[in-house]
Amino acid sequence: MSRVIGIALTCLAAAAFGSLRPDDNSPDGIWISRSAVSNLPVVGPAWEHVLSASRQPCTSPQLNDQNNATNVCVLAKALICARTGDFRLREEVIDVLRRTVDAGRYQGRALALGRELAAYVIAADLVQLQEHDPALDVAFRVAIRDLLTAPTIDGPENLVACHEQRPNNWGAHCGASRAAVAAYLGDTATLQRVAEVFRAYVGDDRTYRGFVFGFDRSWQCDPFHPVGINPRGCARRGHSLDGVMPDDQRRGGSFEWPPPHENYVYEALQGALAQAIILQRAGYSSFEWGDRALLRAFDWLNTQARFPPEGDDAWETYVINYFYNTSYRTTARARPGKNVGWTDWTHAR
Repeated sequence: MSRVIGIALTCLAAAAFGSLRPDDNSPDGIWISRSAVSNLPVVGPAWEHVLSASRQPCTSPQLNDQNNATNVCVLAKALICARTGDFRLREEVIDVLRRTVDAGRYQGRALALGRELAAYVIAADLVQLQEHDPALDVAFRVAIRDLLTAPTIDGPENLVACHEQRPNNWGAHCGASRAAVAAYLGDTATLQRVAEVFRAYVGDDRTYRGFVFGFDRSWQCDPFHPVGINPRGCARRGHSLDGVMPDDQRRGGSFEWPPPHENYVYEALQGALAQAIILQRAGYSSFEWGDRALLRAFDWLNTQARFPPEGDDAWETYVINYFYNTSYRTTARARPGKNVGWTDWTHAR
């Protein structure tokens, strides 16, 4: 009965924000449904890419190391396990999840936790931790819930504050991990709050107005009404700022043209796209919000800044093409990001 009520609440919340836009017909899966995984190809470069990664040993999980790649290593194993049923991979994932639970009190920055946590939560969902190790699942749920408000250093006081205060790469990553935790726990109230903050981030601040923006607002369309992604049609001195992510673009300096190639903008998109996928799976039309703000942000970087993604940002192109039916140039074997990845296999068109 509680699950039925939870689904109903999610649908009601989603209806308040716009029409639903599911990527498949199955309601399970916080990142991708098991039925969708079962239909993914087992041939080709993308398959070989994630399969090869799943066979590699993962290093020790370090949630306070913002560059630790164990999270996406575990995600690769969980995806292949979900596709093939390989019990050895499941046990490897479960072992890492157990070590994550046993790690004790979190000591680190909110940004590191935001980058790292989401992939572990998605992996637990993919290997069906609740079914295969119920006792660990209980402990895992307690641990990830506690991590939402665990004290953090050198910045926002915890993951939630990071999401709600920082309209940039910090907040985007923290929001993605917060969304993953809420979805895994079936916490519809927290998911709705994530949706409200995310919708404000992409430009519609009717839902939330708690961000703290940087002093340099020269990339904002309206410095007196700052947003996370500039609105459609915005321009300055004859140059389009439609889709600029000002609080990260400013890291490259004040407004100038040609615009500097600022990597923090793609870093913010890593968190924003992951957040949008999780929200979309929960029933929200997140990819439509802000006049398709995520598409406009990606397009500005590619067409105005002439700065296509590369390296650990290349996975983002697959998500944009998948949800917007676009045809931006992709990399055959896209590296995973700092938070999620393997979309060259899971979200290829």
